[in-house]
Amino acid sequence: MARSTAIRPIVTMRSTAGTGSTYVTRKSRRNDPDRLVLRKYDPVLRRYVEFREER
Repeated sequence: MARSTAIRPIVTMRSTAGTGSTYVTRKSRRNDPDRLVLRKYDPVLRRYVEFREER
C-alpha cells in the first residue's frame, strides 16, 4: 500500500479557464514542493491554458 506521504503523490490539475477540465498526474514532492502549474490542452476551449494543482 502507498503511504499518504509518498514521494510522488497523484495530483489533480484543474483548468484555470473555469471549464471544469482536469488532468491527473504525479509530481515529485522534493522537486516541486509548491502547487504545480502547467500549460495543457483544454478540450472544451480547444486551446492551451494553464492548469493548476488542486488539493
